[in-house]
Amino acid sequence: MDIKNKLDRLAKEVEIEVRDIYHQIDENSLKNHTKVLNAFREARVSDFHLKGGTGYGYGDAGREILEKIYARVFGGERALVRGQIVSGTHAIALCLFGVLSPGDELLAVQGAPYDTLEEAIGIRGNAAGSLKSYGIKYRQVDLLPNGELNWKGIEEALNSNTKMVMIQRSRGYAWRPSLSIAGIEKLVQFIRQRQPNTVIFVDNCYGELVEPKEPCDVGVDLVAGSLIKNPGGGVAPTGGYVVGRADLVQMAANRWTAPGIGDEVGPTLDHQRLLMQGIFLAPHVVAEALKGAVFTARLFERLGFEISPLYDEYRTDIIQAVALGDADKLVEFCRGLQSASPVDSHVRPEPDGMPGYDDAVVMAAGTFVQGASIELSADGPLRPPYAVYMQGGLSKEYIKLGVLSAAEAVLRTAK
Repeated sequence: MDIKNKLDRLAKEVEIEVRDIYHQIDENSLKNHTKVLNAFREARVSDFHLKGGTGYGYGDAGREILEKIYARVFGGERALVRGQIVSGTHAIALCLFGVLSPGDELLAVQGAPYDTLEEAIGIRGNAAGSLKSYGIKYRQVDLLPNGELNWKGIEEALNSNTKMVMIQRSRGYAWRPSLSIAGIEKLVQFIRQRQPNTVIFVDNCYGELVEPKEPCDVGVDLVAGSLIKNPGGGVAPTGGYVVGRADLVQMAANRWTAPGIGDEVGPTLDHQRLLMQGIFLAPHVVAEALKGAVFTARLFERLGFEISPLYDEYRTDIIQAVALGDADKLVEFCRGLQSASPVDSHVRPEPDGMPGYDDAVVMAAGTFVQGASIELSADGPLRPPYAVYMQGGLSKEYIKLGVLSAAEAVLRTAK
């Protein structure tokens, strides 16, 4: 039996194995869609709210309504949702630089943060304008060898100068579990008992609308993320968001523009309808991405690869990691996925250096919006265990086609 026929047969078996898990995902999706729909109804969204503004963007009623919807959906007092925020890293940086002052301390409790934040903080390199260059201190508590939080280490690290604790909800480029809302709630309570005035901030990227609750629902002060990930629903053309305590969101807004201006300006141009429609579609699109991740996990497990999370494990983000164990297999996975994309299917991904990353990275992203990982993308740094991190997918069917193409490329490399 050739590789393609073997994979087609295996895929049919996998689809039968994962049916019950798909049903569980649909149940969560219904809860989240109900929440989003109620937010639209409460905000009394009308046709004229879908029109964008120009220039300074003063008095943009649609923008104000959109931010009320985000605040409601993500459990915060206030939201900043803008197309001028170019990435999740940018949204996170607004929170870090907006809230922290010289002499303050930022504490990360899951080891090193996502690669693109290292230079912004000042852990790596000497980028002008990093937190380090402003005299903001940084410390981190590494995870235990089993990937769990080091509770004793966190307790010892917390002190009266710890202005902010940073939590990363997803796994990033790390072979470790992502953090569930229940886990975040436990961590929030632990911190509050020891340092009640510390600002608790969550990098929410890849985790939005995966579970019925969001970090602010369990006591987190501030969250941030990208609109070309989960909450953009695959149609937002750009943008990012910040949600949380009103005073902290205002501080991030002051960093985004300038003190005294804050969130009062910012034209939405022609993006308003897409941002509205994106958050409305997001619960369904996230559910499709989760189903694709479950399929991918079980398929590659059946093929003999180590995966994280397991196909039947409780999921808290849309990322599926597969340890391919070899640089060539990592590259071929991305090439196989790219070749099954609707855009740039003829392009051949090559590993290369990228801004914000220390190692060469290979990426597959044949997307309608450049870099929109919610559409379907896969990437990974060329370092052991040579894991590929796949995320997104506008439909379960599309993910299946892409993953089978990637699997075929990997198996042909092994021959």
